[in-house]
This record gives sequence, structure tokens and C-alpha cells, in this order.
Amino acid sequence: MDSAELLDLLGNANRRRILRLLAHKPCYVTEISEYIGVSPKAVIDHLQKLEDAGLIESRTDDQRRKYFSIARNLRLEVRVSPYEFGTKSAYPARRGFDMSSCRHLTIDVGDDDGDDLQSLASDLERLEQLENELSLAQRWVQGQVTDLRERISERIDDGREDGRLSAEIVSALANGVQSVERISSEVEAPPELVEDALAWLAEEGIVERHADGWQLAD
Repeated sequence: MDSAELLDLLGNANRRRILRLLAHKPCYVTEISEYIGVSPKAVIDHLQKLEDAGLIESRTDDQRRKYFSIARNLRLEVRVSPYEFGTKSAYPARRGFDMSSCRHLTIDVGDDDGDDLQSLASDLERLEQLENELSLAQRWVQGQVTDLRERISERIDDGREDGRLSAEIVSALANGVQSVERISSEVEAPPELVEDALAWLAEEGIVERHADGWQLAD
């Protein structure tokens, strides 16, 4: 299931409440029904949708009571700005993933201190702090990206309604994207709009058309 479908699925308040409950402990249908104040039949329908999406799983105990629990860790990110709207989902890296293989990562990932309870709690605290710091860093980067896009737009905008689209196209060209088809995919705009914007940018001397595609003018 892609991120847009997940966003639709989690748009339901009762499904979000079910996931909050299951994040604390596995539950059976009657427990969930009493907790969220919805009929068992409606709960079963919500659970089926969540299970079909792979977000939850079920098991049956010795008394043939069916318990539901969250199946896996998932991060769903929604990005909304004057220049962008998009969703992205990601699953955790495998346990043995070697962070040192990320050559451009400049954070200290540390090492496990041991398997005793105190060491595990210490590792958890360290990683939660790192998660908070990365969240702050991500917010800073997003702000810087929006600011730079705004500055690019101001440089090339002469009151055109598609000034922001032109800024996105310039950014795509700066990153080596040259064909109309690839630019269209990169900026998520119809090819005809991209072609119109490129034609205007060419008239302004901002871009040039070459044999192998469009490029920023020297």
C-alpha cells in the first residue's frame, strides 16, 4: 500500500484511536469496542482494513479469542509547503544495518552498552534524544529549502501565476534533469505546463535548449 492510500486509511479517527490502543497492548474486539465507543461490527470492519494494509496482525489464544496487535513500525510523513505537497512512508532498517556505511552521515550512532536492563534503558534514552535532534534538524532543513525556493522564485518571477512552478523547474535543471518528461515527473506538473514555463524561461534568458535537453543558461 502506497503512502497516499495509507493517508486515506488513517484519515478515519476511529482507526487512529484503535492504533493508539494497540500501541499499548494487544486487544480483542470487545475491548476495542468498549474503549472507542463503537459497535463490535464497526470495529471488525476497521480492523479488517488495517489488517489488509499490513498495519496490524491477529492471533488466537487457547480460548479461541482473537487478539489484534500492531504488526510493524511505520513512519508516514506528509509534506505541505507553498512549493510542495507529498506523502512518504518508510519502514525501519533491518536490525543489522551498518550505519557506518552511510558515508555522509556525521552523527555519532554509538554502540550498544550491553544487555542488562540499565544498559538497555541508557541506549533507549540516547536514541530517543537522537530522534528528537534529527526531528529538529529536519524542520530546519525544510525551512531552508522553502526559503531558497522563495528566493529563486523572486529572482525569476515577474508576476506570472506560475512563478513557483518556474522556480521548481529551475531547481530540477540545476540538479541535472533535462527532458520535459523527467522535469514533469520531478515537479509533478503536466508536460504542457512545463513546456510553457520553459518557453518563458528561455525568452528571459534563464534556460537554454540543447540537443540533449534543457539546461540553465550560462
